[in-house]
Amino acid sequence: MAATKTSYTTCPLCEATCGLEIVTRGSEVLSIRGDTQDVLSHGYICPKAYSLKELDADQDRIREPMIRKGDQWQSVSWDNAFAEIERGLAPILQQQGRNALAIYAGNPNVHNLGSQLYLPVLILSAKTHNFFSASTVDQMPKQVAVGMMYGTGLSVPIPDLERTSYLLLLGANPLVSNGSLMTAPDMRGRLRRIRQRGGKIVVIDPYRTRTAQEADEHHFIRPGYDAHFLFAIVHTLFAEGLVAPGRLAEHINGLEEVRTLAQPFTPESVASSCGIAAETIRTLARELAAAPQAVVYGRIGTCTQEFGTLASWLVDVVNILTGNLDREGGAMFPKAAAGARNTQGTPGKGRGVRLGRWKSRVRGLPEVLGELPVSCLAEEIETPGEGQIRALITIAGNPALSTPNSQRLQKALGTLEFMVSMDMYLNETTRYANVILPPPAALARSHYDLAFYQLAAHNVAHYSPAIVEPEPGTLDEWEVFLRLAGILSGQGTTIDMNVLDDMTMMTLIQREVATPGSSIEGRDAAELLAALKPRRGQERMLDFLLRSGPYGDAFGAQDGLNLAMLADNPHGVDLGPLQPRMPEVLRTPSGKIELAPLPIVADVERLQASLSSESENGQMFLIGRRDLRSNNSWMHNLHVLTKGKERCTLHIHPDDATRLELVEGECACITSRAGTLEVPIEVTAAIMPGVVSLPHGWGHNLPGTRMHIASEHAGVNTNILTDEAGVDPLSGNAILNGIPVKVFKRNPSLQPMPG
Repeated sequence: MAATKTSYTTCPLCEATCGLEIVTRGSEVLSIRGDTQDVLSHGYICPKAYSLKELDADQDRIREPMIRKGDQWQSVSWDNAFAEIERGLAPILQQQGRNALAIYAGNPNVHNLGSQLYLPVLILSAKTHNFFSASTVDQMPKQVAVGMMYGTGLSVPIPDLERTSYLLLLGANPLVSNGSLMTAPDMRGRLRRIRQRGGKIVVIDPYRTRTAQEADEHHFIRPGYDAHFLFAIVHTLFAEGLVAPGRLAEHINGLEEVRTLAQPFTPESVASSCGIAAETIRTLARELAAAPQAVVYGRIGTCTQEFGTLASWLVDVVNILTGNLDREGGAMFPKAAAGARNTQGTPGKGRGVRLGRWKSRVRGLPEVLGELPVSCLAEEIETPGEGQIRALITIAGNPALSTPNSQRLQKALGTLEFMVSMDMYLNETTRYANVILPPPAALARSHYDLAFYQLAAHNVAHYSPAIVEPEPGTLDEWEVFLRLAGILSGQGTTIDMNVLDDMTMMTLIQREVATPGSSIEGRDAAELLAALKPRRGQERMLDFLLRSGPYGDAFGAQDGLNLAMLADNPHGVDLGPLQPRMPEVLRTPSGKIELAPLPIVADVERLQASLSSESENGQMFLIGRRDLRSNNSWMHNLHVLTKGKERCTLHIHPDDATRLELVEGECACITSRAGTLEVPIEVTAAIMPGVVSLPHGWGHNLPGTRMHIASEHAGVNTNILTDEAGVDPLSGNAILNGIPVKVFKRNPSLQPMPG
């Protein structure tokens, strides 16, 4: 019998990046607990971490490449799988052009080091404008707003939870999400410590979430009206002489433009629309201005709405006007050890973000940060003509459930000429694939949170080698990406991956040594490549990013980080609390904070016009909901996370339930312009009157899948109700909150609302 081994790693299942202590015997997981010595999580874990054992052993998890023949699937070798992919994709690209191919990347990619580093290689090889991701059903408005303001799409100011004395949260439930665009494990403990030191927490949300229950105050807000509310805060700050940006004043462009834009948004003018009294708005503005350290934080509810970019922008505007950006206890910029664009090049100035470089073929929606809105994917597949999408590669994504009007997309996927999926499950999306390529088990691959350390509430670096040996014949993700890149670039299936990997690595090194301000500027690229031996793949690339990063050893030129050092520190390396970074963090062409970017200024007129909009009689508004044991659609095939009472229910306020004669436990019929569904009712005073809530990621009742536990807890797909026709115009983000719906007693004959 093999000996037991204790290993330390970072949980790859959500943004909290909790440290884990895992005991194994061979490939068997014996126990999982929190790593009390982890430099960020200090022993905290949530229920999702325990599911790694079950995920590893899940009989439904795909372990070998599979090819579909009619309605049947057969396991094949990797060589045969790639040969089939070349046979299917090459004629489409040759005959119909590069834009006949689309790529969709799902949420798990951002949790995966191999995907983070090698997905760009695949996209570059594809040479298609049709790249889509889960970002445009999630956080794209925030990335667009900060990109225009500060110069890069991941320069997201993070609440300094360790030192703040006043925290205002909008559309965010970090006790359940474990933080989002804010890497901060143990949110309950962090929030309680704010209150213990005399601070105050206020939550603005149409639902009394678990986070709201921990707060000092909670105020209901009508879904989709966060930007109106925030503009009234801004108006009050100007009207009462409370604007005090402090040392930021010399780094700001556009202050007077914001003053002018805010004038129509008096607290009185927005109160009836957003549902928060004018005097309450004024009080909150005064408290923000008066607090020694204060910060506003908005998340998914502020992004996935009609005015997502404006709301995301206004969060930062309020932090700037109150002098709470880039100061201790306010909103601060992390300094990540690897991969952060706001640590690269010349400090304080850059090229800024580029938006709208191309447009979608059918609706003319602009490109945003390299991708098109996923809300237009179905129409791009359906509509004939030059550039029609005829082939698709999906990577760890389930858009057949997670995107608006998903029934339409499902039908469109069935019309593709060829489809490839990199995924661990035969799910609602991959059932349409011709070839499925499985990733290695989660614990059989190394881990480093390249993206989330750019969003961390405390600067850390934590590398984890693989804990168990990969199953025989498994390819790591970086190898799969390079094999696919070889096919897409016309080099075929027999390409030498080591040669392609060396070329990829050399390109990265050459770019860095040619970058002014780099710690390795002017160095010999071949010498640096040789210094990275014997590592290959994602470890080699990570080592380079660490060594050339802001804490790196610059390949021996100074003391600093490298991958060997991180490997010698299994609990992570503490790089210190967040520090002021203005103005070196900026990468705007002006070298200033752009407080009033022109596209945002132009969109304010649309926001002002909405103040006079009225709801139809009997119309309600649908919002989403998150559960601690659920992470989108990909965590529903594990018993440990689905056991207990049914969670896919329609939450409705008692007053609305009484008015509509709805009874707890029975089914209601809910209808929108896009579709209709029936769902069990759960009556709760936690939700705002006039609003109903459904969780996302469910609807596992479709034929052709192989997820037995998920199908036993199928639930309903809320994206039957969401509408692909509506997007936030600045970011292309789908509108998933504030959906106009009507709710009735169960009536199967109901049809969708007219569009």
